[in-house]
Amino acid sequence: MTPDTRPLILWFRRDLRLDDNPMLAAAAATGRPVIPVFIADEAVTDLGAAARWRMGEAVGAFARALDEAGSRLILRRGRAEGVLRGLIAETGAGGVWWTRTYDPAARARDGALKTALKKDGHEARSFAGHTLAEPWEVATKDGGPFRVYSPFFKALDGKGVAPPVPAPERLTNPAGWPGSEDLRNWRLGAAMQRGEPIVASHARIGEAAAQARLARFLSGAIETYRADRDFPARDAVSGLSENLTYGEISPRRIWHAALAVEAAHPGHAGALHFRKELAWRDFAHHLMYHTPHILTDNWRPEWDGFPWQGDSDSAERWRRAMTGEPFVDAGLRQMYVTGTMHNRVRMIVASYLTKHLMTHWKIGMDWFADCLTDWDPASNAMGWQWVAGSGPDAAPYFRIFNPATQAEKFDETKAYRKKFIAELSSAPGPEALAYFDAVPRSWALSPDQPYPAPLVDLAFGRQRALAAYEGRARA
Repeated sequence: MTPDTRPLILWFRRDLRLDDNPMLAAAAATGRPVIPVFIADEAVTDLGAAARWRMGEAVGAFARALDEAGSRLILRRGRAEGVLRGLIAETGAGGVWWTRTYDPAARARDGALKTALKKDGHEARSFAGHTLAEPWEVATKDGGPFRVYSPFFKALDGKGVAPPVPAPERLTNPAGWPGSEDLRNWRLGAAMQRGEPIVASHARIGEAAAQARLARFLSGAIETYRADRDFPARDAVSGLSENLTYGEISPRRIWHAALAVEAAHPGHAGALHFRKELAWRDFAHHLMYHTPHILTDNWRPEWDGFPWQGDSDSAERWRRAMTGEPFVDAGLRQMYVTGTMHNRVRMIVASYLTKHLMTHWKIGMDWFADCLTDWDPASNAMGWQWVAGSGPDAAPYFRIFNPATQAEKFDETKAYRKKFIAELSSAPGPEALAYFDAVPRSWALSPDQPYPAPLVDLAFGRQRALAAYEGRARA
């Protein structure tokens, strides 16, 4: 049989890396010409402001990495099927390959595309690579999906994670390249307005930066990760969620790097706990795949009648980080300035909104989607529903994080709160002042204004939430 020498279109989405990219490795092994493509379709243009900006930065970094490898990244805008059909016609490509993602919209789009391309005689193939394991590969003894994290981790860990594959040594180029759009003309960061340069100074963009981040973490903070990870003022976490979101590093590469630490130091608590956090991300995608309503509705339908409030002036005060609770406001300001938020603080911020302010988790989830550079649809939805009490493996509703006592425990010296709240310091630092430079001018916020009084008495807010929960239980 004559080998197929027609080019392959490699449609990159959230796998913007050369290392441990199963699709790219498989394509390189064929020896066929490859045409890397990124499409600004609705999955990109509908992203929140910070995530859309960060996606554009990731695409630019990946384009430069491909250039250095002797290839190039073709940029196009439009609906994916139409763009890809046009590229097939332009290049004579024999097929389209891509890495799977698992949100409902992507699955519907990709399934329809695969059917349409195959019907027309084109090769259409999808690959793993976005998670440690495919959502259907980790199953209960009955073959169904997991609904609780601990047995999920045990099953995943027992099954094992496939080893990463190296970046291809060589990519074969087509005889001629199709035209490409200019990334700058997409203006993916336009919605960031004056906050863009502030958030940009905190981002670590691209595959090389992700690998450096991992190396730095493995050489230092992983040693005390389990003990220190809940203290937001400490340099105790990897920061890799930002890079995982855009596929600038693979979860398999991180998993096996942590395993190597455990092998060298048996019983290493930090490395094991770090792997558990990485698996939590997989659990979120597992749930999104099997129960996609987690993105839009209460995962537990018995919560549909709970009397959460809709949007309100209090919710707006929360969005603007002016609740009068310093630990809550510090987290929200950290997110606005850096594009990320410490994980412990995310729980406190979410608990305050959904319990002390009795506001629907969707309002918080949507704000995070607009402000986070490490936004992930599965992790964001599961995290909010976990804290709210309506989700899988949820924190019991009566577990209401008190932001004041949490601050005393995890920010005893007030270092984190002072770092991000200018009004609490006689000489505020750059991060605290940057918040006022980043927010919309229409908010009319100034570091010279007095810090606001608390929105709600914490004891009252807790009792109100518990009374609503008890009323729901009796209904």
